[in-house]
Amino acid sequence: MRIARIARSAVVFVALATAAPTLSAQQLAPHQQQLKEIYAQLLEINTSNMTSGTTEAAQAMAKRFRDAGFPEKDLFIGGVQPNKHNLVVRYHGKGGPNAPKALILLAHIDVVEALKSDWSADLDPFKFVERDGYFYARGSTDDKAMAAIFVANMIRLKQENYVSDRDIVLALTADEEGGCCNGVRWLIQNHRELIGDGAFVINEGGTGALRDDKPFYNSIQATQKNVVGFTVTASNRGGHSSVPRPDNAIYQLAEGITRFSKFSFPVHFNEVTTAFFTRTADVETPEMGRAMKALVKNPNDAAAAAIVSKDPRYNSMLRTTCVATALKGGHASNALPQTAEMGINCRILPDAKADEVRDGIVKALADTGLKVSTARANTYVAPSSIGPEIMGPVERVTKELYGDIPVIPTMSTGATDSQPFRTIGIPAYGVSGILLDQDDIRAHGRDERMRAKSLFDGQEFLMRLTKLLSVGTPVP
Repeated sequence: MRIARIARSAVVFVALATAAPTLSAQQLAPHQQQLKEIYAQLLEINTSNMTSGTTEAAQAMAKRFRDAGFPEKDLFIGGVQPNKHNLVVRYHGKGGPNAPKALILLAHIDVVEALKSDWSADLDPFKFVERDGYFYARGSTDDKAMAAIFVANMIRLKQENYVSDRDIVLALTADEEGGCCNGVRWLIQNHRELIGDGAFVINEGGTGALRDDKPFYNSIQATQKNVVGFTVTASNRGGHSSVPRPDNAIYQLAEGITRFSKFSFPVHFNEVTTAFFTRTADVETPEMGRAMKALVKNPNDAAAAAIVSKDPRYNSMLRTTCVATALKGGHASNALPQTAEMGINCRILPDAKADEVRDGIVKALADTGLKVSTARANTYVAPSSIGPEIMGPVERVTKELYGDIPVIPTMSTGATDSQPFRTIGIPAYGVSGILLDQDDIRAHGRDERMRAKSLFDGQEFLMRLTKLLSVGTPVP
């Protein structure tokens, strides 16, 4: 019965998939128009994690749920400080003593800072603009697309009187992008009863890829790199700038930076990246595919590594990466600098040790006069196992909507809020069904945008996936 209802919705989906790039309200199905309105509302609320906060957005989405008939007892708004509130909504399943654990849908509603002066003159990062088949605004890809889709789909489930075997819990959270008060960790520590009883989590981190505007592959994120920061400091006795000396803190640091810029950590695979490169090799260009297979077979193959590493996305999945992200030095224009500092941001592999990464940086700088800050201890978090209960439904919906393209396990090179769930033993997967041009990823950057067709495709994908995962035993 449920599968039949999912299949019948394909007729509307296929018609819309071939519609004009810019879709009017008349061209959109009612649930798509509702998504567009929710999406625009979320994007025009400034939820910058450092200067604004998420409370207004959480309250706005809560009102939509109330208006849709969700009872107050199934809504929770709260956070560690007044401007950093989260929203948790529960859609009840059949219940009973043998009810399966909940399906958790997770999306963060905070965004990184954006200045209008940094964007094109005719775009405002906090004004929703539709142009040439794209939606522009800060957060349009990261992560208000999934947030809006989940809100629209939950309301649609309510409107359809959908009966789920398990509860479906939506968490819209604060401070995933940084700041004082990570929302997921706060919820787990203080309100475990709201989101801590899940069977699995569906989150960001696993967008699919387009090539030549056609589906290339879909992905499912099962692990991620960890973030570690270091500071490199050059110290000097200083003096008057009218009497310069060769031993200058800025020069010393600059020479170390030059050496550091040529350094790379070795190639290292884990179970997820082995699967990623093995399967991606089958759909890549012949040269890249051969190099990927050779590198999986022998991680010390320098020639293969050179080819694969030319693509920054692939390079960041092959190894731990560390990059200089900040510089400061000197204290007066007429004084020799007494200190100069470089900030380094590292994204280390899940099984890498922070102190060993520090050792690599020290070796690359090749100057015992440069002091590297102590490494913050990190804890290994095992990847979420990708078994048939999750891979089966993802592959099924991918094939229904996008044809015969592979679903490839992936490791996020950035951080996501899946990690706190993995830490407490709840499998978390990054999968959205939103296919993007991998050469046009603008998250955190200038003129961030979402392909309109990809947004609506993602809505249909996540609706079908949610229904498949909402049964007691997910349909393979």
